[in-house]
Amino acid sequence: MIKANDPELNSWVRIPENCDFPIQNIPFGIFNKNKGQNRVGIAIGDSVLDLFELATSGLLDESGDDVSLFKGDYLNPIIEKGKAFTRELRNRISYLLEESNPLLRDNKKLCDQCIYRMSEVEMQLPIRVGDYTDFYSSIEHATNVGKMFRDPENALLPNWLHIPVGYHGRASSIIASGKEIKRPVGQVRPNPEQPPQLSPCRLLDFELEMAFVTYPGKELGSRISVDEAEDYIFGMCLFNDWSARDIQKWEYVPLGPFLGKNFASAVSPWIVTLDALEPFRLEGVKQEPEVLDYLKYKGKKRFDINLEVYIQPEGSEESLVSESNFKHMYWNMSQQLAHHTINGCNINAGDMMASGTISGPTENSFGSMLEISWAGSRSIKLNDGSERKFINDGDTVVMKGFSKKDNIRIGFGEVKNKILPAEL
Repeated sequence: MIKANDPELNSWVRIPENCDFPIQNIPFGIFNKNKGQNRVGIAIGDSVLDLFELATSGLLDESGDDVSLFKGDYLNPIIEKGKAFTRELRNRISYLLEESNPLLRDNKKLCDQCIYRMSEVEMQLPIRVGDYTDFYSSIEHATNVGKMFRDPENALLPNWLHIPVGYHGRASSIIASGKEIKRPVGQVRPNPEQPPQLSPCRLLDFELEMAFVTYPGKELGSRISVDEAEDYIFGMCLFNDWSARDIQKWEYVPLGPFLGKNFASAVSPWIVTLDALEPFRLEGVKQEPEVLDYLKYKGKKRFDINLEVYIQPEGSEESLVSESNFKHMYWNMSQQLAHHTINGCNINAGDMMASGTISGPTENSFGSMLEISWAGSRSIKLNDGSERKFINDGDTVVMKGFSKKDNIRIGFGEVKNKILPAEL
């Protein structure tokens, strides 16, 4: 069987130039056509391949024995089957889409039944998120925040260089790309000399992140080591951790994020597997002071993924406001998962772990408006001439991500959400 990430592969499906979804990608998602039943699909070029129809035809072989896996609202039943199953499934799909294979290519009737233009379908939230953890793993972001709100000479808190800091967030408000978001309302205290007030958020922000989704883990009380962590990672997506900075500032002491975070977090619709990202691995960053043994690792655990953020005012064109890269993470996914389970915490299929804001070392690579505007002390000008310190009503925030090497581009598509006025 061919390997799905072979750079020499070509597909009989047309792949537009600079497309996120060549045959080497094969990401998984949930789509809906004509308000029918949700189904599992994969992205290929600017098309979606319906895996339920493909499985019903018998072309998925053993991977398609249970066709019910491919007809439902979420990818969780497939993820429950584990890494060996999803890897074999992806390889089988790649085999069927390879340019010299006539099995699907020459079956016009079946092609008409199972291949749709992306413009014909509506993408859905791909995962039923069981538990959600948000990390804080970009040293540039953590340093910037520390400089703004604490001692600039000692920006990082004492624990930051020793553990992948994180918190447990709200899974119920993780939403799909395309869903509109009402500006959140909460307690704020703009004047420290006055009592707090109930108000719409004035300092609404995006946070540029990525997230990984887990396979079934070990039983409660067991650990996942840093060396085996990737066996428990299904894939990755883009993640916008929307934040109400003024609500967050008033409430976060002493227990951390609450209403400033739980109103919405948004994910891109396609889950890209680690196998697809294999060619884009990088050596890790030098971690000083030396980490404890359970966080030490060998091999290339970082990934080179270009990230972009755009703001699009209502009725206007989008403006690029940030260009960052996932490689800027100080703590990698394997370390995050190893730390998450070092105390015996169990993980389940469909758990989501977000990276934390991904900022680079330069101002154009900062991953939030908090940093771009330096806590509101400066504004940026958009292409239509308007200015922003934070996100306005009517603005749409778009995040995109892709890796590229040797003419192979593996992309994530985009996560895109519009902000609506608050309701009091």
